[in-house]
Amino acid sequence: MIPPETRAEIRRLFFAEHWKVGTIAEHLRVHHETVKNAIEVDRFANKGRHVPSMLDAFFAFIEATLKRYPKLCATRLHEMLAERGYRGSVVQTRRAVRRLRPSREVEAFLRLETLPGEQGQVDWGSFGYVKVGRAVRALSAFVMVLSWSRALHVVFTLDQTLESFVRGHVEAFEFFGGAPRVALYDNLKSAVLDRYADAVRFHPRLLELCSHYHFEPRPCAPARGNEKGKVERQIRFVRERFFAARAFRDVDDLNAQFRVWRETWAHARPCLGNTDLTVAQALDEERKVLLRLPEHRFETSVMRDVVAQKTPYVRFDRNDYSIPPSFVGKPLTLVASTTLVRVLNAREEIARHQRTYDQGKRVEDERHIKALVDRKRAARAATTKDRLVFAVPTAEAFLKESLKRSLNVGSITLQLLRLLDDYGRDDFTAAIDEAVAKGTIAVSAVATLLDRARRRRGKKPVVRIDMGSDPRVKDQHVNTHDLRSYDDLADDNDGQG
Repeated sequence: MIPPETRAEIRRLFFAEHWKVGTIAEHLRVHHETVKNAIEVDRFANKGRHVPSMLDAFFAFIEATLKRYPKLCATRLHEMLAERGYRGSVVQTRRAVRRLRPSREVEAFLRLETLPGEQGQVDWGSFGYVKVGRAVRALSAFVMVLSWSRALHVVFTLDQTLESFVRGHVEAFEFFGGAPRVALYDNLKSAVLDRYADAVRFHPRLLELCSHYHFEPRPCAPARGNEKGKVERQIRFVRERFFAARAFRDVDDLNAQFRVWRETWAHARPCLGNTDLTVAQALDEERKVLLRLPEHRFETSVMRDVVAQKTPYVRFDRNDYSIPPSFVGKPLTLVASTTLVRVLNAREEIARHQRTYDQGKRVEDERHIKALVDRKRAARAATTKDRLVFAVPTAEAFLKESLKRSLNVGSITLQLLRLLDDYGRDDFTAAIDEAVAKGTIAVSAVATLLDRARRRRGKKPVVRIDMGSDPRVKDQHVNTHDLRSYDDLADDNDGQG
């Protein structure tokens, strides 16, 4: 073992001064093998020897195939060799592919720097799922970052709809105090409807937003993720530094926690590229050159054309919202913000509800239900007599006698209809006929006759079920049918058995 200084001197004399091995050994008084080891003569002299392999015959095919398909994987190439008679191991194929695969040039990227106020980058981030009542909704985050200051704005939402996308822009611009001149997007469906090469068709709603705030939408080039690397790094930063292991009640609470964390941590860190400033200080500088906000805020609410078909409810986002029953069947406009659902008839607001993110819920206004009950009562007063007489024509004589005796025909009609529903048409008709024949014009007399006939047949008394006051249930009418046809079917089946 020689000291490093001697080894360095041997290599200098051999490679720089071109002395022979023996001369160096004699000059430095070391063994000639020591000199050879220092200059690694064996490494240059040993060319290695080739060990014959079953793969030798296929080298030309491998090389030609890799030239044509440079990204072809080794296992697929091994299958192609096996089809051509190769019986060796896939390990040998992988080694050969590593040696013979054409080397590809690794693309280098320039560091993309922008001027203050020039560019903002936008993207969606997915953050799993949250449970809202019975609904399970995807939790997403709209993220916008200013490229120069790295200032960050995040809006957590329960969807990735176009309305949430637009709302994210508006809230970001209001937080930044202005809009960047260019907004850079990946090929998001919310932004880009169609694209062919450099030809891009943006969503009309996004173009309205651009027209309102005077910024230019610009999509990334295909397969050029580095162009929006700032926003992707910010999404990862939010996921790892803010969202991980964080408890929250709902989305509003999560957004409130983010705003505190942004001021405490995200914007308190040094600004990348200008470490003399924090992100918050850099944002203060960038605010001076952002595009000024217009006087009026861009409308971000959802607008839908809706029609209540039969019931006084309109459906939105998997839930039903009540409207006055007089507007059933009319074309209406639904306007939904993150907290409110409003229903308009032209410009008149006819309903207003708190928005729910549950599913299958019926959100009602008591005034709408009361109006429905009043309409049902008014309609029932005009139709109950007709329905009774239509079902049992002889009941008309009972009602006429009641009128002669100055009794409340409306109340009697309702009570008789209940008896009709409870006992059926046949028993009710017989009881009415008997009551008219005997001159006992009273509902209690009809009820007594019905109970007596039922006991004679050995049947249990009828027990009424309280259906409540909800007209959607209480006022439902079901026509009774003769069930003896089912007995006939059972008899036929017994005969076949």
